[in-house]
Amino acid sequence: MRCPFCGSEESNVKDTRPAEDNTSTRRRRECPSCGGRFTTFERIQLRDMIVIKGDEKRQPFSRDKVQNSLQIALRKRPVTQDRIDKTVSAIVRQLEATGENEIPSLKIGELVMKALAQLDTVAYIRYASVYKDFRDPTDFNDFLGEVQKLKEDGENTLTSIGLNKKKKA
Repeated sequence: MRCPFCGSEESNVKDTRPAEDNTSTRRRRECPSCGGRFTTFERIQLRDMIVIKGDEKRQPFSRDKVQNSLQIALRKRPVTQDRIDKTVSAIVRQLEATGENEIPSLKIGELVMKALAQLDTVAYIRYASVYKDFRDPTDFNDFLGEVQKLKEDGENTLTSIGLNKKKKA
């Protein structure tokens, strides 16, 4: 592993442990040349997935893009980084479980929407505003009306998207 500080080709592993709900391995490394310490992560990749965008362009799947989308939606919300990491891992596992090498970006967006609905309602609405391309305040009103209708439909529907959580007093 190349040292990020001095560029040396050698590094020594000082510590290894499972990370992210045992879906990756975290390694602490030390460079024998400069003494710098850094951390690397190893993840299992079952297949190379390609994302098919709305305009039919294809690009390699990026776990980091999913994570960044969640972090932007969850900015300043009470959700830990550990929960975000576990959610990203769950989304990637669901995508890999399909067995498909080419995945429509809409499928990824739907999985992110479901995950955000379970994590945080405000983040869910934030993400929806971009994902569903809200153009004016009436788009928000319409969407919030749908969310309210789901709340009124009952516990089973709400549980499936995570909107029935009570606020703590």
